[in-house]
Amino acid sequence: MRPEILLGGAAAFVLAIVPALVPWTAVMLTIALAIGLSVLGIVVLLRAGQVSFGHGLYYATGAYTVAFLVSARLSLDALILIPLGGLVATLIALAFGVFAVRYRDIFFAMINLAISMVAFALLEKLYHITGGGDGMNVARPTLGGVRLGRAAFEGWMFYTTLATVAIASFLVGRYLDSPLGRALEAVKSNETRLEYLGVSGNRVLHVGYAISAALAGISGAIIAIVNGHVAPEFAYWVRSGEFVFIAILGGAGNVVGAFAGSIVFEVIRNHAAAFAADYWQTILGLSLIVIIMFAPDGLTQLRFIRRKAQS
Repeated sequence: MRPEILLGGAAAFVLAIVPALVPWTAVMLTIALAIGLSVLGIVVLLRAGQVSFGHGLYYATGAYTVAFLVSARLSLDALILIPLGGLVATLIALAFGVFAVRYRDIFFAMINLAISMVAFALLEKLYHITGGGDGMNVARPTLGGVRLGRAAFEGWMFYTTLATVAIASFLVGRYLDSPLGRALEAVKSNETRLEYLGVSGNRVLHVGYAISAALAGISGAIIAIVNGHVAPEFAYWVRSGEFVFIAILGGAGNVVGAFAGSIVFEVIRNHAAAFAADYWQTILGLSLIVIIMFAPDGLTQLRFIRRKAQS
């Protein structure tokens, strides 16, 4: 069995028992895992050597899809809302991707940033539809057909998110190991040779782009359900940059790194904000600098983790 699968399985087992022992961590870990899905989408694009500074667009799409459906009083279950958020994000990515995948490197990053900022502006200005800067509240939906209290809902949403992460990680891992996923690496290293083999680099990147957007949409949908509120800041460039930073922090070359980075980032941010409200950003920045100094290739490349994965 591959080392990454063993490491991921062990991490999932540990995470599964943490909320049972320390209940207050359930929401924090749910948010961290959900953000990790968006980061995983960035990891997919990094395989092709491309960076998107506008993936907040698809994160916000998933979140606002949930908000609109809940406000429409359609009585949809959370287990339906989550994939719908990913589906809408995928459809938008398929349409916009027709133009985006024609560009590479900084141009690819900037065109994604531009469309994301257009979405942010629309979410701010269309007050009567989106709630403007105030955002929209999201009423707690049923989960598995059951109307749960707050504590029970938070607990089961954690396990729902953990299961979603496990399924997404497995599927993305299989995709990256498939010929189509391997072609992403060819887009990065030698796209001209890929074209000579009769494989369209644009088509390969378009598929990866859609998968990346789907992950971000699912991520935003989970965040909307857990937080009970969505805001235009979901589409802002700072959120998109956060995803890229976490991808690099965790280790841009593998699936496990996306969630390792997001969990560490969220834990540090929560504790820094709790114990030093006026200086939490400074503490967060210093903590991340230390991590980067000792793990320049990402958390999953730390020596003791690498030895464990190889044993």
